[in-house]
Amino acid sequence: MATFLRLRLRRLGATAAAVAVVTGGSYAALREPSVSANDRGGPALDAVRGKIADPSAVVPSRAEQESSLVGASSANPLDILVIGGGATGCGVALDAATRGLRVGLVEREDFSSGTSSRSTKLIHGGVRYLEKAVFNLDYGQLKLVFHALEERKQVIENAPHLCHALPCMTPCFNWFEAVYYWMGLKLYDLVAGSRLLHLSRYYSVQESVELFPTLARKDKDRNLTGTVVYYDGQMNDSRVNVGLACTAAIAGAAVLNHAEVISFLKDEASERIIGARIRDNLSGKEFNSYAKVVVNAAGPFCDSVRKMADKDVKPMICPSSGVHIVLPDYYSPEGMGLIVPKTKDGRVVFMLPWLGRTVAGTTDSNTTITLLPEPNEDEIEFILDALCDYLNIKVRRTDVLSAWSGIRPLATDPRAKNTESISRDHVVCEDYPGLVTITGGKWTTYRSMAEDAVDAAIKSGNLSASNKCLTYNLRLIGGEGWDPASFTVLAQQYVRMKMTYSGKVVPGVMDTAVAKHLSHAYGTLAEQVAVIAQNENLGKRLAHGYPFLEAEVAYCARHEYCESAIDFIARRSRLAFLDTDAAGRALPRVIQILAAEHKWDQSRQKQEEQNAIEFLETFKSSKNAQFHDGKHN
Repeated sequence: MATFLRLRLRRLGATAAAVAVVTGGSYAALREPSVSANDRGGPALDAVRGKIADPSAVVPSRAEQESSLVGASSANPLDILVIGGGATGCGVALDAATRGLRVGLVEREDFSSGTSSRSTKLIHGGVRYLEKAVFNLDYGQLKLVFHALEERKQVIENAPHLCHALPCMTPCFNWFEAVYYWMGLKLYDLVAGSRLLHLSRYYSVQESVELFPTLARKDKDRNLTGTVVYYDGQMNDSRVNVGLACTAAIAGAAVLNHAEVISFLKDEASERIIGARIRDNLSGKEFNSYAKVVVNAAGPFCDSVRKMADKDVKPMICPSSGVHIVLPDYYSPEGMGLIVPKTKDGRVVFMLPWLGRTVAGTTDSNTTITLLPEPNEDEIEFILDALCDYLNIKVRRTDVLSAWSGIRPLATDPRAKNTESISRDHVVCEDYPGLVTITGGKWTTYRSMAEDAVDAAIKSGNLSASNKCLTYNLRLIGGEGWDPASFTVLAQQYVRMKMTYSGKVVPGVMDTAVAKHLSHAYGTLAEQVAVIAQNENLGKRLAHGYPFLEAEVAYCARHEYCESAIDFIARRSRLAFLDTDAAGRALPRVIQILAAEHKWDQSRQKQEEQNAIEFLETFKSSKNAQFHDGKHN
């Protein structure tokens, strides 16, 4: 069996400032990665950009996408069929489609329904990897940081409405820590080079508490000496993922959510995989779709896909659980995060402002792979305990608005004899003819992961691409032409027509909070949502205290493949992640609007409500708390 395996160790470019890494008297000169703009585009990129940015462009309907997959016959197969609609899978679909290949993608649940919607929301280079690189003289780890920092800036530039730079404060409780963190984060700046977001700097105690009022001046028997603030990126992860899927669809890929691969189609003579048997989980319909190469981008479930091809295949996933909690906004100031590099047990804990609330985490522990992972109370309590040491306010379990768990698919070399080969980088392999697997890595590097997977697929199927990878400088749908001040147009030119409980239609102000939310969530397409709010009387907020509008439900059903209530409350909006109880209160209206859009009968509506309630119960808000030890009451 032919095997191709490659750990992504990104090539280093020839232009950049040299970095001198000093450890134990040793010096290693390194260069940052650099990519010439001329090597990443040309007329082909301009054509794709124009297609995606075209205001008249319409995402094909779900029925049209399924028809395209059904039409991929043995005589006229797809070039690539992608399994998995997370960040990597949708990235593969976009990359392949923009290279002129014929592409299809199927996702068992919804785009970003797995790990890609349950991330830390950070776009980061990996400060901890840099520390390991220096102290272990590990050139491989350093290359990982170079690569991630390059991709960090590009993710932000390619989805400017959904991503931004975020300052992160690191508390120091003695002068050694202050010097250590300052030097380490200055090195982080230096490694970023031209891809730097903003320079890190030291703040005194007084300056620190002015910037972060809830920061404690004392940690038990230690006094705060000062803080070091550095910058990484932050994103609305599932909306970036949905943007990838919709951008791929406009570029020509046939993307289909709620569609599951149930078996592979194989050539009788060569045993090569030539397609898949697919079941539409909404209609129950089954069909065959043929492809020259199948790309397995199923994240934590990639071993399950590999076993469909060969039941004896050696596993390559070592799953790790990451738990996060969401707290009210007063826990952290707007625009400043807090990161503790090393807690009592050595784990990193962070607290970041996110979509008007505070997200905190994370744990890192072994877990089993399940479709809907749940956080346990011990992990939630660990996060609350860790925060107590660094805040001057009481950290209460009753303040937890939502808590969720995500599974990190850490990758191993399937040929290795032990687990020492576990990598934070990604792995591309073809351990069965016609099936290319891409797994591992992290959100920050999804684009280059997809590039590697498509390169491997082209090699496997001897495919003829019309051009090289174009995604480096390709903005996602809604990103081209967006400006941070775009929300002012919405606030000035639109009103929110609201239907009262008595059935009367009354006008409402397109206030700043709603206008900013729409602008950041939908980019240049926000005006389409505002038009629905104004012209179809869907301008009411779905939940008190949150900017999500009824119009968004209709828009997402029409233009973003929103096929269920869970799709909306969890991934098109982030209400389930921000406030589980608020999502429950919004649920009846969400179902009512989706029922009108998708022509659901009463039976389907009841099933949607039941499914969503069961889903929300896995988000351990204070209402669903299972421990009351008196420590966080």
